[in-house]
Amino acid sequence: MTATTHANAIPGMLYGLAIGDALAMPVHWYYNRHSLHADYGRVKDFMTPRNPHPDSILWRSHYQAPNAKGEILHAQARYWGQRNVHYHQFLEAGENTLNVKLAGLLTASLITNGAYDPDDFLARYIDFMTTPGRHRDTYIEECHRHFFANYARGRPAKSCGADEKHIGGLVGIIPLIGFYARFPDQAQKAARTHLALTHPGPRMANAGSLLATLLLNTMDGKALEDVLWATIDRQENPLLGHPFRRWLEMPDETVIGRLVSTACYVEDALPAIVYLALKYRRDPEEALIVNTNLGGDNAGRGAVLGALLGAAGGLQAFPQRWIDGLRDPPPDLRPR
Repeated sequence: MTATTHANAIPGMLYGLAIGDALAMPVHWYYNRHSLHADYGRVKDFMTPRNPHPDSILWRSHYQAPNAKGEILHAQARYWGQRNVHYHQFLEAGENTLNVKLAGLLTASLITNGAYDPDDFLARYIDFMTTPGRHRDTYIEECHRHFFANYARGRPAKSCGADEKHIGGLVGIIPLIGFYARFPDQAQKAARTHLALTHPGPRMANAGSLLATLLLNTMDGKALEDVLWATIDRQENPLLGHPFRRWLEMPDETVIGRLVSTACYVEDALPAIVYLALKYRRDPEEALIVNTNLGGDNAGRGAVLGALLGAAGGLQAFPQRWIDGLRDPPPDLRPR
């Protein structure tokens, strides 16, 4: 891969990650599409979230820190147990959800250290999550709750993750893949190590390996369509054991919602991302708009989909209004 290609692919990937998440943020985890469109219309631009959120499950979510070391809810704790509370109620238009902000911590660590240092990331992660006011997200996903419950009970930080299966975990490895783009084996190894910190287990390891392969081949100058079809046709990964060619003839709402769930599990979300990337590869703007309006865990899907489309097309893949509208644009990540 040439330096010029790197200069386009890596910023495109990181901006795509942030854009896909921020666009979906106000309608994140809307599972009723009628409610989504009644509350926000067809989402095409960054918007501010608002209450009530009719599909919110915060009323039945629970986290009790074992001690002060595990305290991560802070002032947001009072909203847990309440109905109709938006998961991201205090975020602004163009702002990113917690998982993307944590990916930003990793990017900062890579820039500071010039290499991947899991101990440095964990120190930043623990400080970020346990210090009041570092972020404004109301909802904290299960992976973080499990991590800090274990951490508070005295487990070593590298052993605090619990077996996972959520697409949000893949968001965190994307900066590593860009940083080590010229060294695919090192990129895969670092991604596996990082994913296991908060999202251990065979399902996430398999999903992470697949995403890293797709991104690395795309950043190597291959056309995204060719990378996707070649990977599908080899049938080496069970996540791609779907009839994608037949799916491309169907409505989006049938494929994502009936054939695969709109939920956050990687066995549904990653095939949905591949489907959208194939169908809308020539129109990244429409790809992210469609993903957003399909609902479910559209923020996790959107972040990964945006990264794939950005790796393929560079910054120019996305409308200038989205690039300018990000509240916290990604920093310049120079590859190793």
